[in-house]
Amino acid sequence: MRQTKPEISIAPGARRPGMTWIAGGAFRMGSDHHYAEEAPAREAAVAGFWIDTAPVTNRQFARFVRETGWTSFAERTPDPADYPGAPPDALVAGSLVFTPPPGPVPLDNPGGWWRYVAGADWRHPLGPDSGLAGLWEHPVVHVAWTDVEAYAAWAKADLPTEAEWEFAARGGLADTEFAWGDELSPNGKLMANTWQGQFPHHSLKPRFRTSKVGSFPANGYGLADMIGNVWEWTRDTWTVTCRPMSACCADPADSFDPDAPTIPRKVLKGGSHLCAPSYCQRYRPAARHAQSLDSSTSHVGFRCVVRP
Repeated sequence: MRQTKPEISIAPGARRPGMTWIAGGAFRMGSDHHYAEEAPAREAAVAGFWIDTAPVTNRQFARFVRETGWTSFAERTPDPADYPGAPPDALVAGSLVFTPPPGPVPLDNPGGWWRYVAGADWRHPLGPDSGLAGLWEHPVVHVAWTDVEAYAAWAKADLPTEAEWEFAARGGLADTEFAWGDELSPNGKLMANTWQGQFPHHSLKPRFRTSKVGSFPANGYGLADMIGNVWEWTRDTWTVTCRPMSACCADPADSFDPDAPTIPRKVLKGGSHLCAPSYCQRYRPAARHAQSLDSSTSHVGFRCVVRP
């Protein structure tokens, strides 16, 4: 295993609150040993940048909403013109919520554990009767592309490119499976918020959804939750022609007629609390998934970058 020593040097100028400086450099991006969409492994390089030390939290997103009056995508009633042929009773504000089934279900049908819930949004992560009590320091979820772009503009920041995100996630390690080495749970230690138990119906954790940011060890660059907890949006458009091998993100584009127009998609990185050894082994820096711009879910969040 080849490793490089993590370097956390500080860029000229004022330190960005809540951010860590990544000096940039060359690295091996992607993987030839896992899902097809990660290949080919190739040489890449990024310039230095600041990145949020942790995913954007509910508390931070609430401040953005309070100061701007922003209405999130999941809170807006869909425009029938954007969804021709959709039944009117399906065009209601809401979002996709992970809903564990009572027992084992086929793993080739994500409809067995995903449900579109009217009234689910970032303020109400499980539906209209839920709230954010005890979740203020958890990553914000149910954020679509328009939401994360608006937040980044307000914060005078941007979304990371896929290469920037992956370089930061590796934390100075090269040629390792995970952000911390080659073992998923070294010496039995959990390194990220991923699924523990039999997916999707049985969790060994009392709380199987998001966790407070920073609850698991930071990587070599001091970044929290780059792996697991929530998937994270990146700026890059999904361009490969192959499909992901499992629809763990419940991307609605996967259910569209392949001959019909589809909504553009962006690359997600990092995996989430729903990634499991038996399903969606995307708790690795090289892993990636597609997400439609007009979709939000209970396990997708984001963090921002600032470039000099």
